[in-house]
Amino acid sequence: MVASQLHDSVSRLTAFSTKMFRNIVIIIVAIIVINSCFFVVSPMERAIKITLGNLSNTVYREGFHFKVPFFQTVTIVDLTIDRADAVAKSASKDLQNIVTTVAVNYQINEVDILNMYKLVWVNHESIENNVFSSAIQEAVKSATAKYTAEELITKRELVRNEIEGILKDKTKNYWLLISQVNIVNFEFSDSFDASIESKVRAEQDALTQRNKLEQVKYEAQQQIERAKAEAETIRISAEAIQKQGGAAYVQLKWIEKWNGQLPTTSLGDNQPNIFINK
Repeated sequence: MVASQLHDSVSRLTAFSTKMFRNIVIIIVAIIVINSCFFVVSPMERAIKITLGNLSNTVYREGFHFKVPFFQTVTIVDLTIDRADAVAKSASKDLQNIVTTVAVNYQINEVDILNMYKLVWVNHESIENNVFSSAIQEAVKSATAKYTAEELITKRELVRNEIEGILKDKTKNYWLLISQVNIVNFEFSDSFDASIESKVRAEQDALTQRNKLEQVKYEAQQQIERAKAEAETIRISAEAIQKQGGAAYVQLKWIEKWNGQLPTTSLGDNQPNIFINK
């Protein structure tokens, strides 16, 4: 009797467990199926739907969208600005070897996503490997060949504009929007770096000598101006003497040299005075 009851309990428990497991599996499958029926596109994304390998003619914007599970796949396209970096080896106009590091800020043009998808897989890694890698190499080689190594330094902005223009021309068929191109670095040979450093030192020395010469000229000019001022003072004094008579000048000089002592001996009205200094 007890064994029979135990057997019935085990049977009921087994049946309940089996039913519970089946229900859980059904719920999980339903969730997977329902979830695979929809996809979400964020504000800075666009989506392309592919049905059994055939590309849809619709680009889906941000929002909640439906797809047929197992028959349709969705490719999400990122429209945010990304950066592609590349290192290019080239030669300058004066045959100096140069290694140039270039950074390009770009984004995918949403108007032509479908056309671009047909040419290259629409993701940033594919674009950088299949488009920018070779385009940057060609742009740098073409631009740097027009300038000497020294001009690449002194005319860096012109070189950058040249590279940017070539890049835009070479990538226009891929419908990419290039917002900025930067030359991160120029690397030259050790011998060229040494010659540039020597030239800079020579220019600094020359500037120092020019500054010293200007200082000497300034001091000489100051002396000339002081001499002119003294000469003008003498001229004014001479004019004053001429107007007032020589006596005024003698009296003025006598006053300037007088030591403040009166004469101690007088020889009469018509005789010269004898001054005895104490």
